[in-house]
Amino acid sequence: MGQRLNRCLDVPVALPPLRRRLLLLFIMLFLWLYMFYSCAGSCAGLAARGSPAPPRAAPPLPPLLPGEPGEESSLEEQRAAPDAGSPISSFFNGSGTKRLPQAIIIGVKKGGTRALLEFLRVHPDVRAVGAEPHFFDRNYERGLAWYRDLMPKTLEGQITMEKTPSYFVTKEAPARISSMSKGTKLIVVVRDPVTRAISDYTQTLSKKPDIPTFESLTFKNRTTGLIDTSWSAIQIGIYAKHLENWLLYFPIGQILFVSGERLISDPAGELGRVQDFLGLKRIITDKHFYFNKTKGFPCLKKAEGSSKPHCLGKTKGRTHPDIDQEVVQRLRDFYRPFNMKFYQMTGQDFGWD
Repeated sequence: MGQRLNRCLDVPVALPPLRRRLLLLFIMLFLWLYMFYSCAGSCAGLAARGSPAPPRAAPPLPPLLPGEPGEESSLEEQRAAPDAGSPISSFFNGSGTKRLPQAIIIGVKKGGTRALLEFLRVHPDVRAVGAEPHFFDRNYERGLAWYRDLMPKTLEGQITMEKTPSYFVTKEAPARISSMSKGTKLIVVVRDPVTRAISDYTQTLSKKPDIPTFESLTFKNRTTGLIDTSWSAIQIGIYAKHLENWLLYFPIGQILFVSGERLISDPAGELGRVQDFLGLKRIITDKHFYFNKTKGFPCLKKAEGSSKPHCLGKTKGRTHPDIDQEVVQRLRDFYRPFNMKFYQMTGQDFGWD
């Protein structure tokens, strides 16, 4: 039996008994460490409770209705969104704490919020939830403890973030976020409202091919040219109206407005502004990006926790349908006064006119 064991372990029979024992102890220690790190999370949970218990189910993702206001990413995208960290990083961050977010990307749908979040996750001091929690619009009754439990663990000096674009157009969201913390930093990614509306329609069209045309949905009465502001694709783009609601609870200096257009043309420049706003060292720079000509927007050379290039999913960068240019011009005329007011309120000219 001893000779067979020696052959399996590839240990020469001539080894002294003491050395063989030490080698066996080393192998047993290695196997124990391997098993310990493999089940670190579950083993730690069992040890804390003192007895076995069934694994805790992850909180269910909030339901998403195709085409409803505020739906930035599809259900498939949310379920496929990467976790806030790998199992190894989670283990070594075991001493961290789940905190309520200090910064939230609150809008807007089809503005570039997913791109901004993925770019920010490259920063070592940013920890973010992958899926959209929809706490302040759909799940508020679940309570702050439920919301906090969705957050990744963070160490001292790290920022906890989440993004849910529908917050910007949700009337109750500003008061609810202010009630959680008046010091919460807010980020809004905005885009030419006409282009944004067409992008919004394109997303819905991909899921419901039988919906009416963009032109017919735009007007209450096409003859008179009366725009249907009750249609969410149009209503979301009246940024000045939504911003007025937020300014009742937050000072303008606590809200950063990111240009969706510049996020494509100069991602490092916009990310520099965001890092400054969040009080972070400027670590994300030009070297992190390359331009994907096929998709038409920048991609990361190395995504968080990976050594491979990363672009947003196939649902981003869809080809827009051809829209009657007369309708496009009428929409530009409709949005112009709202855009001018938004420029004045934010102190930024986004160049949409």
